Amino acid sequence: MTAHQQITKQLRYKAWANTVSFDALSQISVEELEKKRQTTFGSILFTLNHIYVVDDIFKSHLTGESHGYTFRNTESCPTIDVIQALQSQMDQWYLDYAGQLKQETLDQLVSFQYVGGGDGAMTVYDILQHLVNHGTYHHGFVSDMMYQIPVIPPANDYTVFIRDVYSA
Repeated sequence: MTAHQQITKQLRYKAWANTVSFDALSQISVEELEKKRQTTFGSILFTLNHIYVVDDIFKSHLTGESHGYTFRNTESCPTIDVIQALQSQMDQWYLDYAGQLKQETLDQLVSFQYVGGGDGAMTVYDILQHLVNHGTYHHGFVSDMMYQIPVIPPANDYTVFIRDVYSA
């Protein structure tokens, strides 16, 4: 499997995991989604919003456009429906973007400024890999908060994707 095929597969996983997670979260009350919790971003919604914001920041880096963010989250948080729609559009953008990449493009270096300050540079492949890992990492926080409700989170692991979606 080429690097291009591998990263496309992982971006498909990311989009699937987001869909599975949002489907489960749509069954939870707004109060629980907004409830302040002992976690980095304070609530389920703000954690989901953070995932989207970071995806949007790196989309801007990849396209050479300005993103306008001064933090890795927004001051106010959209509703679950808005975040879900934005994330779904973002996931499709990344799948379309990866679909048109040439193998050699994955090795191109992208220079940028970190939102928190400082210079950054990553290859296109590393940016895409980071976004997959970043989403997975924060979905772990969301799953932990779902257990606190208590609600059993969906099985959104890479292995489940491989078994139920990719290999099917």
